Amino acid sequence: MMQVVDKRDSRRQDLLLIVVSIVLGAGLLCIPTGLTDSGTSHKSARTVATILEVDNSLVKIIGPVAEGAQQLVIGITRGPFEGEVLESTNVLIGKKELDKFFKPGDRAFVVLDLTSDHSQVAYANIIDHYRTDKTIFLVLVFFLSLIAVSGWIGLKAIVSFIFTGIIIVKVLLPAFLWGVSPVLVAFGVVTILTAVIIFLVGGLSSKGLVAFLGSFAGVLTTMLLAIMFTHWFQLNGATSPFLESLTYSGFGHLDLVNMFIAGIFIASSGAVMDLAMDISAAMFEIREKYPGIPRTELFRSGLTVGRHAVGTMTTTLLLAYSGGYMGMLLTFIARGVPMENVLNMVYVSSELVHTLVGSFGLVLVAPFTAMAGSLVMVPFEPQEEAATTPVATQAADLVT
Repeated sequence: MMQVVDKRDSRRQDLLLIVVSIVLGAGLLCIPTGLTDSGTSHKSARTVATILEVDNSLVKIIGPVAEGAQQLVIGITRGPFEGEVLESTNVLIGKKELDKFFKPGDRAFVVLDLTSDHSQVAYANIIDHYRTDKTIFLVLVFFLSLIAVSGWIGLKAIVSFIFTGIIIVKVLLPAFLWGVSPVLVAFGVVTILTAVIIFLVGGLSSKGLVAFLGSFAGVLTTMLLAIMFTHWFQLNGATSPFLESLTYSGFGHLDLVNMFIAGIFIASSGAVMDLAMDISAAMFEIREKYPGIPRTELFRSGLTVGRHAVGTMTTTLLLAYSGGYMGMLLTFIARGVPMENVLNMVYVSSELVHTLVGSFGLVLVAPFTAMAGSLVMVPFEPQEEAATTPVATQAADLVT
């Protein structure tokens, strides 16, 4: 009967957290950031078009690169100009990362420049292939899979996922552009997100509290290490794509170094939360199965879980980061750049600091969480001496 009551109380707490997260997220969506150009909406219209005809007579293909222009005939499929057939030009500059190549039947995202009375289209500017519907489909499949596998916990994970995205877009990134200290605002945002995510998934319980404390200590350590090693390596923070060009576009006040530092512990915070929750959940189960386990043995069991998890999580973090700089490494290998040259390049040093500092914080979160679990989950009462070694062995067997 007590377990039924506890489950009902836990469900009420979860519902309260979900409602609060939804309300806060909706409120943030309604708050303007002041960074969008509201003046473009009445001068242009965004729509979707189908490519009807393509003329590639002005396109020159030299090896893997295409230059020139495609002459296109498009049919508008949405909005007030639906059904109109227009002509447009797709300029190719010879850069695959910027060019888009169309063929008949493709769907394109188009911005229509309108006349002064808004009654006609002055020019149709093709932006890129239309992918919004595919993105929505992918997100829905992911959410449905999460609910199918994890049930109620999956639903809470979806709420935390959406809330995290809203916080990043409406708070974190605008604060960077406003000139707020990137390290401080990122640490504050990560702390809030850590609390929301962990307590949504783990509940308002000792398990959630331990996971939060371990995550907080891990993120704080990662931040301090990132500050130290970024300055020690003399990194300028301008290695991230688009950041340097942004400073020449009216945002010269951006602190690239501190934005780089913030990016390090933001990127690793998810893995830190994951590991802290794994250790906390395991320690919680051990405590439930063996209520008389002493604090020191629970701490050792938490470290045992942490050692096993860290062994794979650090490699996981390395593999996750490696995908981002694979092209850079391929370029160095293809050109035969000596290893000493590679190690002293700012791009490589930045990625090394990004990866290793993030992994270092991940390593330290294990003892932090184990310590927090031993202090929170075991009451401060005199414990009778018992045969602790068998209990610790059984606990380690339970979690491994």
